[in-house]
Amino acid sequence: MSNAHPSLESQAAARPIAEKPESRQVARSRLQRIWKLVLIVQSILLLAHWCLYATWTWFHPSLRPAILTALRVVFPLATISFVVASLLAWRYFNPIVRAFYTAAAVWVGFLTFFLFAAALSWIVLGATQLAGAQLPADIIADVLFAAALLIGLYGVINGAVIRVNRVTIRLPNLPDAWHGRVAALVSDTHLGHIRNVGFMRRVVSQLNRLHPDVVLIAGDMYDGTVGNVQRLANSWSTLSAPLGALYVTGNHEEFMNRAQYLEAVANAGVRVLHNEKIDVEGMQIVGVHYRETVDPRRLRTILQTASIDSKRPSILLVHAPHRLPIAEEAGISLQVCGHTHGGQFPPASWITSRIYGLYVHGLNRFGKLLVFTSWGVGTWGPPMRVGTNPEIALLKFEQA
Repeated sequence: MSNAHPSLESQAAARPIAEKPESRQVARSRLQRIWKLVLIVQSILLLAHWCLYATWTWFHPSLRPAILTALRVVFPLATISFVVASLLAWRYFNPIVRAFYTAAAVWVGFLTFFLFAAALSWIVLGATQLAGAQLPADIIADVLFAAALLIGLYGVINGAVIRVNRVTIRLPNLPDAWHGRVAALVSDTHLGHIRNVGFMRRVVSQLNRLHPDVVLIAGDMYDGTVGNVQRLANSWSTLSAPLGALYVTGNHEEFMNRAQYLEAVANAGVRVLHNEKIDVEGMQIVGVHYRETVDPRRLRTILQTASIDSKRPSILLVHAPHRLPIAEEAGISLQVCGHTHGGQFPPASWITSRIYGLYVHGLNRFGKLLVFTSWGVGTWGPPMRVGTNPEIALLKFEQA
């Protein structure tokens, strides 16, 4: 069943989806940036694996030659696995590549926790020696690495269990039609080699059970790698929300030409908000794609052109919780977004919190502007979450 809503279609003319193909110069520049990123990531992974190998072998000096030889083979292969899998994922979409990419991504997640265990092993060893205690080095490492393994396993399980985050949004001058109305915010599904058709069906099925009035999709529906984008989007055609679903791109849909994603989502019955404002029974809803939010001047121009009535409530649907002064200046009541993932797990969660501060997750205020940021329903890279949860946010609107 299509989720297109007649009032949405009649209140704003659809913008053309087709976009100009990239020039060779733009494509070449993008390719150069990708290879620079590959070099940086591979260098980091090389250092991380060396630290892990050096720690494990030092704390276990009695390893049998056969095991030591195996480690010397496995570690170099593990070092390059994620980069190789990622490059293959950009070109191929088949069960073998998907399995390889998933395994490599999971390993990167476990590697992170094992590095914590390695660092703590040295700290605990130093502390026990300073205290004059006689604690075997291999026992210290075994306990800490076992704890890291358990945390990683928890992260994989936790990252697959979708929660519902219910939030009340109070806005002044709320239209009668929106009193008690519920909008579901879905972001960062990252459909691709790990999260696929089955995951998307599960998300839409859960939305249908929650019965929101409208679904707001805040970008990164796709992971940005190669795949059957239309098949991945088709589950949205079964959505039963009365006011349908609205969508803007995230940064992952901007890795390449975003036209393929816009077309696939539109074909599934989702309304693409193409840098425009629509009126939904008295609520102004503005959707801006990620690429346009990056440039402050372009975003400001789009919001000025939208002619937002600051005396009436409005929702700005974007991917990331940035450019908040521009949204407040334009008279937006509520900005909804995702992007941060809350960092998914440490240390990324600490870095993300430092970057976005209060706006990394949840409902917060920036002057007159309310900002709600979702942790997102999917994952990027390692399919793991520790300290954050995958979520569908249900925003219930009430009069302020």
